[in-house]
Amino acid sequence: MAYVVPGPNMAIVTSHAVAHGWRFGLAAALGITLADVLMTVAVSTGLGALVMSWAPAFDLLRWAGACYLMWLAWQALKTSPADTDTQATQASMRKIFARATLNSLLNPKALLFFMVFLPQFVTVGSSVTSQLMFLGLLLALIALIFHSLLGLCAGRLHGRLREGVLSKRLGAYSFAVVMTALAVRLLVLNRQG
Repeated sequence: MAYVVPGPNMAIVTSHAVAHGWRFGLAAALGITLADVLMTVAVSTGLGALVMSWAPAFDLLRWAGACYLMWLAWQALKTSPADTDTQATQASMRKIFARATLNSLLNPKALLFFMVFLPQFVTVGSSVTSQLMFLGLLLALIALIFHSLLGLCAGRLHGRLREGVLSKRLGAYSFAVVMTALAVRLLVLNRQG
C-alpha cells in the first residue's frame, strides 16, 4: 500500500518514462530498488536507528533531500523543450539510475518507513538481522515490480506526448511543481513522521 502513495520515487520513475521512454523508467526503478536494499542493510545493522535517533543527522538528511528535490525542479525548468530530444540521447541509463538511487536515499521518510514497518514482522526465536534482511529484500522486490510496471505504463505516453512543445513544457512544469511540493513537505517533516 505504501508504494501507491505518490511521492518522489513515483514522480522520478514517471517523469523519466514519459520524457524518454519506458527503458529510462525501468532504470529509475532499478535505482530505487538499490536504495531500498541499502536502507534494508542500514536498518538490519542498526545504522538506520542511529541516524534517525541523532537529530542533526536526521535534519541533515532532510535538508539534503529537500535541496536535491529543488535541484531536480530547477533542472526541469531550465531545460527548453527543444533540448528534450537531445537530452534523451545524452541521458544515460546510469545517470537516471544514480539519480533515482540518490532521490530515494535522501528521503528520510523512506528510512523511517523501513525502520517502522519491517520490525513489526520479526518473530522472536531466530536471527533478527536475517529476518529484517529477508523482509527488506522482499519489500525491495515488491517495489521493483511496482515501479517497473509504473515505468512501463508511463512509457506508453512517451510516444504520444513527445511531439508537442507545449506538452513538453507542461510536463517539465508539472514535474517541477511536484518536486517543489515534495521538497517543502520534506522541510516541514519532523522525526515523528
